Amino acid sequence: MTSSTSNGTGRLDGAVVAVAGAAGPAGRATLLRLAEAGATVVAADADPVRLAEAVDAARYAHGGATVTGDTVDLLDLEATRQWADRTDKEFGRIDGLVHLVGGWRGSRTFAETDLADWELLEKLLIRTVQHTSLAFHDALLRSGNGRYLLVSAAGAGKPTAGNAAYAAAKSAAEAWTLALGDSFRKLGGDDGPSAAAAILVIKALVHDAMRAERPQAKFEGFTDVTDLAKAIVDVWDRPAREVNGNRLWLTPRP
Repeated sequence: MTSSTSNGTGRLDGAVVAVAGAAGPAGRATLLRLAEAGATVVAADADPVRLAEAVDAARYAHGGATVTGDTVDLLDLEATRQWADRTDKEFGRIDGLVHLVGGWRGSRTFAETDLADWELLEKLLIRTVQHTSLAFHDALLRSGNGRYLLVSAAGAGKPTAGNAAYAAAKSAAEAWTLALGDSFRKLGGDDGPSAAAAILVIKALVHDAMRAERPQAKFEGFTDVTDLAKAIVDVWDRPAREVNGNRLWLTPRP
């Protein structure tokens, strides 16, 4: 894998990056940015139709890019391991796993919290992190410059009454990712980690369709999905020891 440059194109030449939860607006933007940077992109989502649309869009925008799609049930650990193994076998390496699986549920007050929301969010926001991190851990270590990137929310550290389930799930996902980073640190020995697990923290995401639906809204503090995608690619510009086990803030700290 070549070293990165400052202008974008070719920064990830030779890299293979997997994207979990690739079919949403953030996933689409990330596939485009990774393809632009020269990476081979391996996208996964549970929705085959939206995934195919996202993959086709990235391929169309960057005709020379290799962008593949795979329908994967990330709630199934064995299926997730098989996805990682197929990717490693086909491309010979894995240099990144970007976790974009999302979901939100909330309530008007704390007392009105529905624990069914927790059951759903525990699967979407925690279980998928557990499964992808376990499945891709060894390949990211072998990469020599691997990255596991979780997108989280500022609310994880400052829960509000109506967001108890969401904030608790995000907080747990962050803790799991930091534990992955500690594994990379310990296995790196005296030379420091060769792979990094990091958390990109946002307030919330915004994209063009949201702005079109609510033209008067300011979306103050929100991160555009294109800016998130840029920040994801930028993580490979920084040494593993610098980003491993850290929260990288894309919004002002609360």
